[in-house]
Amino acid sequence: MADPRRLLIVDDNEDILSTFYEFFNSMGYEVKTAVDGFAALKLLKDKANFFDCLITDLVMPNISGVGLISIVKKEFPHLKIIAMTGFGDQPGALASEANADVVLFKPIDLFDIEHTVSDLINPKNDNP
Repeated sequence: MADPRRLLIVDDNEDILSTFYEFFNSMGYEVKTAVDGFAALKLLKDKANFFDCLITDLVMPNISGVGLISIVKKEFPHLKIIAMTGFGDQPGALASEANADVVLFKPIDLFDIEHTVSDLINPKNDNP
């Protein structure tokens, strides 16, 4: 059996974190969560190669999602990043500039984001 797919989900809204944790856990993912960019960076520094994908909110206290994405892309270039925002186009544009792999706008359908995660970490380039 394949290794579990491992996610780090970052959002300052604990209800969103809890919902995402429960959903991805039920889909067979191994999930860690962080309430801000500082906590996320600590987890990444401790387990740099542990995660396959980072899902981060963009508007958060301390380190913004955009700041987090910039740091992660420099220090952990293998990590796929999905940015989420409920604040319209400007944070989304900033996330794209920071090289997020995908930018999604809230509200987000959990099955849609799972499909996006799956596509990012399991590229279909081996199928004829």
